[in-house]
Amino acid sequence: MEIKLSLPLNDEVIEKLHAGDNVLLTGYIYTGRDAAHKRLCELLINGEDLPFDIQNETIYYVGPAPAKPNYVIGPAGPTTSYRMDAYTLPLLKKGLKGMIGKGLRSKEVIEGMKLYKAVYFGAIGGAAALISKSIKSKEIICYEDLGTEAVQKLYVEDFPAIVVIDSYGKSLYDR
Repeated sequence: MEIKLSLPLNDEVIEKLHAGDNVLLTGYIYTGRDAAHKRLCELLINGEDLPFDIQNETIYYVGPAPAKPNYVIGPAGPTTSYRMDAYTLPLLKKGLKGMIGKGLRSKEVIEGMKLYKAVYFGAIGGAAALISKSIKSKEIICYEDLGTEAVQKLYVEDFPAIVVIDSYGKSLYDR
């Protein structure tokens, strides 16, 4: 059974999710990879505001390929998530609730997810073209100089994902 979720997330929804749940996400998500995460965390360290309100939001670890004519976005497969681990805790503390990527997360990130009630979704690696079909619009928010790795705001409909690590620290990787 798939669970249809409307974004943004909140604690009540997150507490009902469990590792292994199949979800379809609809709403706005933000994109970001390691270079963008580093810049976001530097802002926080310097006491500056982020270029967007991260409270209850979800970040997709992706650097989508350029779009072909008549497409919103090019193939948009997930990036390996541990590359963002060094930058994740400050964003969780600031209110980030969801992360989408692939692969393992550090123990520190999992503890942060438990503390701040967040969830880690897995997207299917190798299904970049399929995933891109669920992306209906995009807008560059910041760091345009990073090219396809700029932070973008995407509107997604029925974006397929799996709860890999829930807010209780349970992980599909432990099974």
